[in-house]
Amino acid sequence: MEEARAKPDVLARKTLKQVADHTTEVISALDRKPVVIGHSTGGLLAQMLAGGGLSAATVAIDPGVFRGVLPLPASVLKGVGPFLLDPRTRGRALTLTFDQFVYGWANALDETEAKELYETFHVAGSGIALVQMANANLNPWTEAKVDTKNPDRGPLLILDGEKDHTVPWAIANASYKRQKRNPGVTEIKKMPDRGHSLTIDHGWEEVAQTALDFVERFVPANPS
Repeated sequence: MEEARAKPDVLARKTLKQVADHTTEVISALDRKPVVIGHSTGGLLAQMLAGGGLSAATVAIDPGVFRGVLPLPASVLKGVGPFLLDPRTRGRALTLTFDQFVYGWANALDETEAKELYETFHVAGSGIALVQMANANLNPWTEAKVDTKNPDRGPLLILDGEKDHTVPWAIANASYKRQKRNPGVTEIKKMPDRGHSLTIDHGWEEVAQTALDFVERFVPANPS
């Protein structure tokens, strides 16, 4: 964490494909398919990997937008709009101010917990990845795309916080509607009274247990 904060530029210019390709290399070296769980941009990447047939089961939590997911609610524009209007965003590692973090991540929390999470967990993220998601439906060559039809995708659960400003229910549900065309099991669940911080705030155990319950229905703990 300290190193990431000290050298934020290391995270700049990291595209979705670069991260997905790196993770694919890691998975390809394993003896069997892993369970893939991701949050926010990681939720999009988890679906990208699942669409490549690389996951035994997938949980996408508050997942980022991919091509074909059309809703762009006002809360999203308020949260990320200033970054998208800045032409320098593509080449930067982006850091949120505390007020931006509260709106986008911690809007369902009190100020004390919000400050604790900001000071403990917040690091810069890739600006170009944000732009790729935002432009997914404008750029036919976007890297923010998911193969939702691959029959080897495996079981998929989408989780979304009811009060999430960054990935509101409209986005998660639109992702679900595209994914449920897949022959594999596709489910979605809304986590009541939770914001985008649901994986790191005081209620993280409920999210973790929900994900684990789904995985255990489809992936044997000790395969023969």
